[in-house]
Amino acid sequence: MAHRGASRVERENTVPAFRRAAQLGADAVELDVRRTSDGVLVVHHDVRVARLALPISETVYAELPDYVPTLGEALDACVGMWVNVEIKNDPDDPDFDESESIADETIANLVARGEDDRWLISCFRIETVDRCHAIAPAIRTAWLCSDVPDGVEDLLLGKGHAALHPSVKHLTRSTVAACHAAGLQVNTWTCDDPARIAQLIEWGTDGVCTNVPDVARTIIDQSLRSGEPV
Repeated sequence: MAHRGASRVERENTVPAFRRAAQLGADAVELDVRRTSDGVLVVHHDVRVARLALPISETVYAELPDYVPTLGEALDACVGMWVNVEIKNDPDDPDFDESESIADETIANLVARGEDDRWLISCFRIETVDRCHAIAPAIRTAWLCSDVPDGVEDLLLGKGHAALHPSVKHLTRSTVAACHAAGLQVNTWTCDDPARIAQLIEWGTDGVCTNVPDVARTIIDQSLRSGEPV
């Protein structure tokens, strides 16, 4: 999974980064969704765009730099790959949306494309993930977390979610095994170290979010040739 696209060689979360990810052999792209003051869903990780004083949520779309794509433009650039759409909805951010309308609007955009199997929605806020699953159960959902709480597989399974997205710093083989036993996938973030990527593949991790998809592609292909599980 190309983290914000091929972000080591292109500006992250941009159309060129997403297109380059495909060229470098990525199976998927991870991107971040925020909303402008005039209601446009755009792809950008941070609350603010460089050199602009106000948060994106207080800025009209026309005032954003040209390199910040709309969600639609970003998805159009991800042809041939599936997409992990991370909704940014942190209670500590100025654009926090307790009503979850950003989830509703993001889901509406995805459903309109008629390719439900290409999307995987994630968020650090479990309530946002819950909302997405409630209104579009055909689209896979995942919970992003840093630490992995005990019994997380039972929590996610009970809510109908498809995957856990833990930080690679806290991922263990036992977590992967427990999630798989519960029927959940595990996609971890963010790993650029070849040895660690190889270890994650050995554990049977379903997806590795990385800034260097070409490096990960090489390691995965080597594992396939040697008969290791991927």
